[in-house]
Amino acid sequence: MTEHTAPTTDRRPLTGEPVALDLLNTRWVQDGAPADLFAGAFGLTRVEGLAVWLESVGLADRFRADAATLVHLMTAREALARAVADPTDDSARALIDAVLEHGRIRATLTAEGPGERTEFADPSWGPAWTAARDYLDLLRADPDRIRKCASETCVLHFHDISRNGTRRWCSMAACGNRAKASRHYARTRER
Repeated sequence: MTEHTAPTTDRRPLTGEPVALDLLNTRWVQDGAPADLFAGAFGLTRVEGLAVWLESVGLADRFRADAATLVHLMTAREALARAVADPTDDSARALIDAVLEHGRIRATLTAEGPGERTEFADPSWGPAWTAARDYLDLLRADPDRIRKCASETCVLHFHDISRNGTRRWCSMAACGNRAKASRHYARTRER
């Protein structure tokens, strides 16, 4: 149902996180400068960036990539960023609630048994609502495992699903490796 066809695959440094965190990860740092999938990263238009994200998180068949959806999704991204940064922020919680006002879950009975169906008065709120609802699910399941990468130069977030819950980096291949190399360099320099 995407209005624009995604012109490229998702080349962000971290993908595959739960929808709420994946939305936060549409902003990252690349070569020391901020990058934003919805603001021209990879030479895409803003709506093309939205189409890439919808495809990446499996929502492209349910929601349109258009300007209205983008505006609502960016509203949700700001609300989520504030709520994740400071879970005690009352205004961030109010913003999340405002996004959640645009959808609901209807209980259904299907041939397979009990089910649920999401409903939106305005479907352009669908992806934003889905991300906000996913954040509630993460809070319900494992609030302490919603993490920001430990690298001071990284802005990415992840859901720590490691067995012992000690994951620190968005990626061991990127930030984790840089931290190890930096520690090694500091040790060898001391000698």
